[in-house]
Amino acid sequence: MVVTKVFRVDPAKPSVDAVRYAARVIRDGGLVAFPTETVYGLGANAFNAKAVERIYVAKGRPLDNPIIVHICDFSQLELVASRIPEDAYRLAERLWPGPLTLLLPRDPRIPYVVTAGLETVAVRMPAHPVALELIREANVPVAAPSANLSGKPSPTRGDHVVEDLYSRVEVILDAGETLYGVESTIINLLSDPPMLLRPGAYTVEDIERILGRSIAVPEFARGLGEAEKALAPGMKHRHYAPNTPLILVEAEDYGELQRLLDATRRAVLDYKMRGFKVAVISYAETYKHYEGIADSVLVVGSRGNIYEVARNLFATLRTLDKLNVDVAIMEGVEDKGLGLAVMNRVRKASTSRIKA
Repeated sequence: MVVTKVFRVDPAKPSVDAVRYAARVIRDGGLVAFPTETVYGLGANAFNAKAVERIYVAKGRPLDNPIIVHICDFSQLELVASRIPEDAYRLAERLWPGPLTLLLPRDPRIPYVVTAGLETVAVRMPAHPVALELIREANVPVAAPSANLSGKPSPTRGDHVVEDLYSRVEVILDAGETLYGVESTIINLLSDPPMLLRPGAYTVEDIERILGRSIAVPEFARGLGEAEKALAPGMKHRHYAPNTPLILVEAEDYGELQRLLDATRRAVLDYKMRGFKVAVISYAETYKHYEGIADSVLVVGSRGNIYEVARNLFATLRTLDKLNVDVAIMEGVEDKGLGLAVMNRVRKASTSRIKA
């Protein structure tokens, strides 16, 4: 068991003493959970193989799942990656710091435990003052997956990290709620055309506008199946899942919303008739369709504000497990724009799907 210190810090102006303490822990081979603009990360010195191995143990993470390396400036980029393509600089200059991860050739200084034995490394520069100050103060790139037990919903608040990792890590920097609520977008720039490996807070359309060309969007990036090999996080293994079985209801045409609602109601009634306690995850515009028939109704946000839905998604899935229900049924959204990132997460979290 590890003694865990929790520091509550201002997200805009974090305590210098708290960040310096956490940075010393990183340099000394320890683990620090810290906020980013997407979700909380669990960080270790990216050059220290033994420290990175502790991340896998603390999370129960499969060893074939690579870890993203976080940097604080462009000088660190050249410490972790080599033969960096021009497209990488083009995207980074526009979108870093921010929720974009680039798959690049690994520099030999990065140990294979970070990259799951691959010759590529996933790199990003987070846009959160606490994360950037921690990396600057540690003066090393920080390898960090999400700060949750493997497979569970990613943590978007400090208390989620405490719930999962207290007594498993040395430090938790709690800066409250994160901004985006879904992980970074991951782009493979070593393929032609560039390929989306994981949708995130930056959309496919954002990336294509900057590159001036299309990027490939494989089925696994939509949450439909797994990649044969995990080049980056989120490509294999079940992710983001609550303990409660989750049924996702998808529509052929989200313009015909009533059909989706009718299919969701039928699913609720079917489970109720079989004696199950049922929760529904719905939206501000549609939740009243389930009042009186579902045991619980959770509102994840408004269909008209997909950023709100993304921000609340993982917290809602964690709340679900506190409701004492047997099964949950969730309405889908159109997998375009940021909706693609939402549906990627929900499809990977679901135990089965229904087509309306």
